[in-house]
Amino acid sequence: MQTQTLSNPPRIVVVGGGAGGLELATKLGEKLGRKKKAEITLIDRNTTHLWKPLLHEIAVGTMDEDVDAVSYRGHANAHHFFFRVGSMIDLDREKREVVLAPMQDEDGVEFLPSTRIPYDYLILALGSISNDFNTPGIKENCIFLDSPAQAHRFHTKLLNRFLRIQRLTGADDYVRIAIVGAGATGVELSAELHHAVHEIHNYGFNAISNDHLKVTIVEAGPRILPALPERISGAAHSELVKIGVDIKLNTMITSATKEGLHTKDGQLIEADLMVWAAGIKVPDFMANLAGLESNRINQLHVNEFLQTTRDANIFAIGDCAQFTNADGTRVPPRAQSAHQMASACYTNIVALLNKKPLKAYKYTDYGSLVSLASYSTVGNLMGNLSSGSVFIEGRLARLVYISLYRMHQIAIHGLIKTGLVMLGGRLNKWLRPRLKLH
Repeated sequence: MQTQTLSNPPRIVVVGGGAGGLELATKLGEKLGRKKKAEITLIDRNTTHLWKPLLHEIAVGTMDEDVDAVSYRGHANAHHFFFRVGSMIDLDREKREVVLAPMQDEDGVEFLPSTRIPYDYLILALGSISNDFNTPGIKENCIFLDSPAQAHRFHTKLLNRFLRIQRLTGADDYVRIAIVGAGATGVELSAELHHAVHEIHNYGFNAISNDHLKVTIVEAGPRILPALPERISGAAHSELVKIGVDIKLNTMITSATKEGLHTKDGQLIEADLMVWAAGIKVPDFMANLAGLESNRINQLHVNEFLQTTRDANIFAIGDCAQFTNADGTRVPPRAQSAHQMASACYTNIVALLNKKPLKAYKYTDYGSLVSLASYSTVGNLMGNLSSGSVFIEGRLARLVYISLYRMHQIAIHGLIKTGLVMLGGRLNKWLRPRLKLH
C-alpha cells in the first residue's frame, strides 16, 4: 500500500452523495471542516439528494421530489464542506486525483471540460445501478428505477397512460405494467401503483379504477423477496395477490421488445410499461479502477477498516464496496449497510488524521422491512432488539419503516431540523395534493 505526504489542511474527497456519502460528508464537515482541520469535498452527478429506497414513490407520484429533495450546495454551505457537480470516470492514484467527465448541456454541447479533483483521502460511495445481465432489448425497452431521472421518466409515462384512459374511456383500455424482479423495489412499486390509482380519483381521473391497472411481477426464483425470510415473503405475496397483482414465479426473461417481455418458455408478457429491477452492479468504469481490486459486479474489495485492499488512502462504502463478514457472508447492498459504513469510515478518517489506531467495521443486521403502500408493511427486526428475529407487520411495521428514513434525516440534518421537516411534511399533506400530477 502506498504512503503519502498530506497537504495542509488535508483534502478529503467523497464521491457519491447517496445515503452513505452524504451522511459521511456531513459528519466530516461538522467535525473537521468547521474548524478548518480538513477540506471536505462531495462530488455527485446530481444537484439534489433523494433517499434511494423512496424512488418508487417518486415514480408513482405519491412523493414529491420538490418537497423532499436536499440541495447539495445548500447542505454543503450549512455543514462546512464543498460540493462539486460532476460524474467520475477515472482515477489517477499516482497524482491522487479524481477525474470527472466533461459536462454537456441539454443539446449535447460541452460547456465544461474534463476536470481533476485532488485528494489526500478518497472515499468512494458511488452506490449501484441496475444490472440487465446483457439481456437483449432491456436497455432499449425497460425503465431502471435506480435514479431520480428514471423515476421521473416512469412517472411521465404513467400519467400519459392515465390521461389516455380518462379521455378515451373504453372497456378494454388499461395500463399494463410488468416488473422484472421481486425484490424490495419491485414489490413496493407494485403496491404503490395500486395505491396511486385509488387516490387519483380525487384529481379528475374519475374514469380510472383499479380494474384499469394490470400489474405483473416476474421473478426467476421460486418466491418473491428471496433475500428475506420466507414468512415475510409469504405475507407480502398474500397482500399483493389480494390487491390484484399477478405474480409469475420461476419465470426467466430472455429478451424485451416494444410489445413486452419474452420468457424462456416462449411466452410473451405484454406490457405498456416495463421496469427492470432484477439485479444490481456498480458502474462499469469501476472494474479494476486504477488497479484497485474489484469483483464481477465491479464492487471494490475492502479490508476490515473499509480501506481498498491495494490503497490505504482510498476507502469504499455502501453498494460499491465488497465487505466480507467473519462468517464468510457479504454485507448486503442496503441503506442500513451504507449508514453503518459511513459511521465506521468517519471514525477511521478522524483516527488517521490524529494518528490513532483504526477500528474494524462490523456489520449489524437490524432486519428488513417492505412497505406495501397503505395496504400493509411487513418485516423482521433483529440485532439488539431480540435474541433472534421478530416478525412484525401492520402499523408497528409501518412505524419502524418510516423511522428508517427519519434516522437518515437526523444523520444529515440533526434532530431539531428533522423535527421541523416532519412538521412541514404534515402541513404539506394538508396543503398539497396527495399525488404529484405533473
